[in-house]
Amino acid sequence: MKLLLCTLEYPPQIGGVASYYHNLIQTWPEKAAWTVLDNSEHKLLASSGPFPWYKAIRALVKTQAKNKFDLIFIGQVLPLGTAALIAQLFKPFAYGVFLHGMDFSFALRSPRKRWLLSLILKKSKSIVCANSYVKKLLLDFLPGVDSKSFLLNPGAKLGKSSEEAKKALMDKYELTGKKIIFSIGRLVKRKGFDQVLLALEELPQSNWVYLLAGDGPELANLQALASQNRFKDQIKFIGRISESEKWSCLELCDIFITTSRDLNGDFEGFGIVYLEAALMSKPVIAGACGGVADAVVDGETGILVDPERPEDIRQALNKLLSDEDVANSLGKKAYLRASSDFNWTSQAEKLFKYLQTL
Repeated sequence: MKLLLCTLEYPPQIGGVASYYHNLIQTWPEKAAWTVLDNSEHKLLASSGPFPWYKAIRALVKTQAKNKFDLIFIGQVLPLGTAALIAQLFKPFAYGVFLHGMDFSFALRSPRKRWLLSLILKKSKSIVCANSYVKKLLLDFLPGVDSKSFLLNPGAKLGKSSEEAKKALMDKYELTGKKIIFSIGRLVKRKGFDQVLLALEELPQSNWVYLLAGDGPELANLQALASQNRFKDQIKFIGRISESEKWSCLELCDIFITTSRDLNGDFEGFGIVYLEAALMSKPVIAGACGGVADAVVDGETGILVDPERPEDIRQALNKLLSDEDVANSLGKKAYLRASSDFNWTSQAEKLFKYLQTL
């Protein structure tokens, strides 16, 4: 089967969506099955104008005429889905759509975009949803597309930590003999780091250090909040870190926590970092929001909490800090699930077999 991916997000761009597509194609069971048409050379979007995606129409028509793909997958339902809908009128082809989360939920807010979504999705051959939450949103919106919707979660790959980085972290933040709580992410309100800081304020346990990695618009507010915490000296903002440093932190930590929340449709689509923590056999505390429940099984591989209730977050932290057996059990089960069910080879095989049925 000859497949084309038309997407605005693909390496060398950095991000979860770009990584999703890259890993899916790299682990595909058939060699050279995929061709990627991205916007790296501005092939899909014009730099200005009311309809910058008009270039994508021309690119799709030209590419399909030359290669005659069996199926063209659209990486962003808007605006590229609109381009595909128009392009197939000039040069008929079958297309599928990937849905990740906010790309779909934000579009649902606009009556005009809802109308466009309906046309695009009804005409599509297949709709691949990256998490069960967005699949639910899809079926609430268009129940009739259930038969052509398919759930395909992201996979995760084990990275490499560094002995040098681990030693530097231990020395710089005085981590020896401490329980290490670790978070990483863009410092925005949706990530819920403010609620974690509030939870730490009344934590009964005191032999811990909280490492918060990342940068973003909420940095100053979070630092101000931390400065008022009675455990302020145990809260360390470590800024942006490299991949090696990230994996070193995941190896060193005792608990990984990121309690993302839903802010008017801005939610966590999945959270690959939860799987990355699992690959290091770490118990996870996560917010029960968006597609996170696909990545973390409450009470089995981690603990899901109400991300708007610091007292719930505090209770989960205290449980894992005070009961090493529970923490270790969750971490071991998380590793087994992540390594067996969420490796990219198995995820690619799932979609490959599904497409054979179309």
